[in-house]
Amino acid sequence: MMPTLRIFAASFVFVLPALVVSHAQQPTIPTVNVITAEKRPVTESVRFVGRIQAIERVDIRARVTGYLENVLFKDGEQVKTGTPLYRIERGPFEAAVEQAKAAKLRAQAQLDNAVLQLQRAEDLLKTSATSVAVRDDRLAAQKAAQGDLTSAEAALRTAEINLAYTDINSPIDGRIGRTAVTRGNVVGPDSGVLTTIVSSNPMYVTFPVSQREFIRIFPRGRDLRSAANDSKVIIQPSSGPAYPHPGKIDFIDVKVDQATDTVAVRATVPNPESRLVDGQLVQVSVEGDKPEERIVVPQAALIADQQGIYVFIVEDGKAAIRRLKVGQTVGGSIVVTEGLTGGELVVTAGMQGLRPGLPVLAVPTEKPVGG
Repeated sequence: MMPTLRIFAASFVFVLPALVVSHAQQPTIPTVNVITAEKRPVTESVRFVGRIQAIERVDIRARVTGYLENVLFKDGEQVKTGTPLYRIERGPFEAAVEQAKAAKLRAQAQLDNAVLQLQRAEDLLKTSATSVAVRDDRLAAQKAAQGDLTSAEAALRTAEINLAYTDINSPIDGRIGRTAVTRGNVVGPDSGVLTTIVSSNPMYVTFPVSQREFIRIFPRGRDLRSAANDSKVIIQPSSGPAYPHPGKIDFIDVKVDQATDTVAVRATVPNPESRLVDGQLVQVSVEGDKPEERIVVPQAALIADQQGIYVFIVEDGKAAIRRLKVGQTVGGSIVVTEGLTGGELVVTAGMQGLRPGLPVLAVPTEKPVGG
């Protein structure tokens, strides 16, 4: 009995390691999450860098020289057309108007006298009581007096205009900048810009468009004005959410900038809350008028190397690579312009260690990554 037990025990110890080795050599098939590359209606969108510009911009200057009595606005406030901004001392200009009125009265009196003298000379000439030469002298005097009166009237008008220039009012509606001078200073045409007013609603946004992007936005065969009217312009400030008021393209330059090979495009954007500021740098998205069917995949599926962008797909139970060309982003997804035809199982998770031809177990992603 004892020898038999030893033989059995030895056999058992020998077989057990063989079983362990057999289990360790079985390969493990990796599991990957996949999503089907699908076509969705996507509105064509192209992004640019643009700059906000006020539609109207006025530099306020003094048009007459005088003592500045008052500044009638607060820096940065909204003003309306006709709002008083500055007041220059009126006294010297009022005196100039009175002097011009007096000069006009004298000129009028001299003209009236010259007309009478000419009439008398005409009457005497009819009776040969005076000579033609005298009549001609009186006629010349009458015309000179008429000229003096016209000059006096012009001087009076100039004095009245200068008097009006002592009140400097806003020529437009808009937001006013800070004043460059304070009351008590002498200002005049050589004083430079006193302040600046820019209109605030609506605003312009201008942006350069390359020739390739120009054709994407405005396809050949379509009326340019119609395509521009159908496009929607969305502004994205450098920080914060997208601007809520879309704009409309209202101008496309008639020539290409040879230095940059771009065309200047301008859009008008509502600005009721005055959130857009003249000179502000913004991101500009131009969206087409009609959505088109495009293949869309999650951005999480994209891999980049020296050759470009690619994704793993599952084909016949094995991993495969597809090189892509991509377009605009749509939420957390991206439009594929080349490389996929739709229906492919695109790997979105579990890509570590994948290589082409490796068998994989594809598990559908419960919720599309990025929507």
